[in-house]
Amino acid sequence: MAKLFICLGSIIMGLAVVIGAFGAHGLEGKLSERMMKNYQTGVQYHMIHGIGIIAVGLLAMKMATNGLLTGAGLSFLIGIFLFSGSLYVMALTGITKLGAITPIGGLAFIIGWVLLALAAIR
Repeated sequence: MAKLFICLGSIIMGLAVVIGAFGAHGLEGKLSERMMKNYQTGVQYHMIHGIGIIAVGLLAMKMATNGLLTGAGLSFLIGIFLFSGSLYVMALTGITKLGAITPIGGLAFIIGWVLLALAAIR
């Protein structure tokens, strides 16, 4: 499981760089300031939680893998998809109703961090 999370986290980080570069160079002047901010927030959280997934993998190499650690990694992955993904789609399409999905992704991030803390305590 450790290698899987490190591999997934690395791929996710590569995608975050590509998506961020696309936003900085390909979308400049094409989105409203508000939508560009949403897009940038998606990239920021995407990157932070990509690093979190790599950290889960590294910790899994040092600690006994348990459901809490696996749950943390999966929660980060779900959070990236729902939080960052909804912000990307909303910024690119202008469909603001997708903003209703974003807090669910944020909740997944919070759950991931709590699970990671609990895994470290045990």
